[in-house]
Amino acid sequence: MKRRRVRITADAETDLNAIYDWVSSATGRAVAIAYVRRIRRFCFGFDLAAARGAPRHDLLPGLRIVGFERRITIAFTIDDDTVTFLRFFYGGQDWEDAFE
Repeated sequence: MKRRRVRITADAETDLNAIYDWVSSATGRAVAIAYVRRIRRFCFGFDLAAARGAPRHDLLPGLRIVGFERRITIAFTIDDDTVTFLRFFYGGQDWEDAFE
């Protein structure tokens, strides 16, 4: 099994910050920190098993979508060496429009 580098784009980092802000305002800072850490841990687990989720080549060549804890939709691509996380969408956001 090949190990890939995991990369989180600037847009995805912005999404994680927005998720942190939303969760923090609803439940508190400690819960938000733990939640974002779980998302990151999940993503960095793709280094060895990247071919997960549903392909959505109709929206963007190479795009794949996977869910996280039934609240986050994660958009990413895979190439020979890297898994690139493009965006994180929280709770019902219209993520398909972001790629059309």
